Amino acid sequence: MKTLVKTFAAAALIAVSTFAMAAEGPGAKATKANVNLSSADLALDHYVAVTTEGESAGVEQLFAEDFNQKIQASNTQSNSRSAVVKLLKKQKGEKLNCAVSTDIIEESADYMVAKVTLKFENFTKTDLVTLERLGNDWKVSKSINSYK
Repeated sequence: MKTLVKTFAAAALIAVSTFAMAAEGPGAKATKANVNLSSADLALDHYVAVTTEGESAGVEQLFAEDFNQKIQASNTQSNSRSAVVKLLKKQKGEKLNCAVSTDIIEESADYMVAKVTLKFENFTKTDLVTLERLGNDWKVSKSINSYK
C-alpha cells in the first residue's frame, strides 16, 4: 500500500512540474523588458546605452514605428526600423571604445532634437536624433549620422 501511495505521489509531482513548465512556454525567459521612456531625457539616455554600450533591453520599445536612419557618407544610406533593431540586437553586450557627449539642440513638450557625438581614436561620429512623445512614452523617430 505504501508503495502505491509513493508511486501516485511521484506521478502527481511529475505531472504538476510538467504542466508548470508548459505554462511558462519556450520563450518565457526571453520576455521583453519594459524600459521607462516617460521623459525625453530617459529615452535619449537609453538610446545612447543601446547604441554605445550594447544594451539590448527595450530596443523595440525605443524606436517609433516609422523610425528611419540616414547615414551621410560618400554614398548615403538609409535604414528602416527593423534593420536597425536587428543590428542593435546582434550587438548585445558590445561596448564601443569612444567618448560620448550629448547636447540638446531643441526641446519642446512633445519633441526633442539632440546631438550625440561619439569620438573614436581616428574619427568622430555625429548622430542627430529626433525624439517624439507618442502617448505616454518618448520614442526615437529619426537618426541622421555623419562621420569626420
